[in-house]
Amino acid sequence: MSDSHDYPVSAAAGAGTPTELDARLVSCRACPRLVAWREETARTKRLAFRDWEYWGRPVPGFGPANAPLVVSGLAPAAHGANRTGRMFTGDQAGDLLFATLHELGLASRATATHRGDGLELHGVRVTAPVHCAPPANLPTTAERDTCRPWLARELELLRPTARAVVVLGGFGWQAVLPALREAGWDLPRPRPAFGHGVRAALTHTDGVTAPLTLFGCYHVSRRNVQTGRLTPGMLREVLAEAAHTAGLPVVRPEPG
Repeated sequence: MSDSHDYPVSAAAGAGTPTELDARLVSCRACPRLVAWREETARTKRLAFRDWEYWGRPVPGFGPANAPLVVSGLAPAAHGANRTGRMFTGDQAGDLLFATLHELGLASRATATHRGDGLELHGVRVTAPVHCAPPANLPTTAERDTCRPWLARELELLRPTARAVVVLGGFGWQAVLPALREAGWDLPRPRPAFGHGVRAALTHTDGVTAPLTLFGCYHVSRRNVQTGRLTPGMLREVLAEAAHTAGLPVVRPEPG
């Protein structure tokens, strides 16, 4: 049952493709606090979006199923992806992320407003370790761990093509590492600590899969951008390097 605490484990394991995984994920009700919050937010809405029909469900990954580059954030925003039903769509964090991907030639357009806006990602899949909007934008560690099978299976299904993963923020970093381990990747010892621009090379336990490079990046949150902790140039640099590592062609802005 989708409201069972064990649902993510069994449902994720049975998915044979990212598309099938997404279809199973959107029915998940395993975390009562998150279910209550996402649905209450969808019911009450924000005044600016009172005419919207909120998504109000778990938000699946977005991008091609054979992506060489994976970008993982934290969790959907209450009035962003929880409203639009697509990762990083409808909030300021997504505005910066997709504008930068577009600048690098990795997205078809610079803006993301709703699921039918025509946005397509080129060789990039955007996902998260927690798929429901949490109160105060902060899931509990138990909710993070309950949701982990979805990300672990997604990374496992992307294994044939994935060559680089960009993780946004320290919480996301701590969530992605065990998901990568469950997906079959060996983690360096000691585990790499999060930092902007940090990178770590991972090998797969099968001894055949191509190496995967993990990149750390400050989260594209409004606070980080407003305080200058993360600038558009800093984000562009990490995404460009990760895309290059993944073998994707990158449009690099001319100096000045």
